Amino acid sequence: MRAVIDTNVIVSGLLWQGPPRRILERAKLGEIELFTSSALLAELQDVLARPKFARRLELARVESRQLVLGYAALARTVRPAKITPTVADDPDDDEVLACAVAAQAEVIVSGDSHLLKLVEFRGIRILRASELH
Repeated sequence: MRAVIDTNVIVSGLLWQGPPRRILERAKLGEIELFTSSALLAELQDVLARPKFARRLELARVESRQLVLGYAALARTVRPAKITPTVADDPDDDEVLACAVAAQAEVIVSGDSHLLKLVEFRGIRILRASELH
């Protein structure tokens, strides 16, 4: 299965247990093929560097950069497709859609309400982490 995982799900998977973590574990086993873009990796770095995650990173004895590099090694990086702006309320979400189109993904996994409201984009299903089987 080809998938693009939104930043909020990646952060949850990297720092906590639960469905997002299981997705990352399935990717490590080769059951899911993950895709990302340079813009999504930059967003992941920015989010992990937020003060609210500092204590969690300290407890895990890991730096945000290490987590980003690890995710970058797990996912294939693609150049995003050119798409018509789609998510007016949160234009950053268009980066996820553009990456998924370029990757010919079957699914986008997100916890973002703007993306989840779409249900699908160009035939790509948009699911919560708990819905990915």
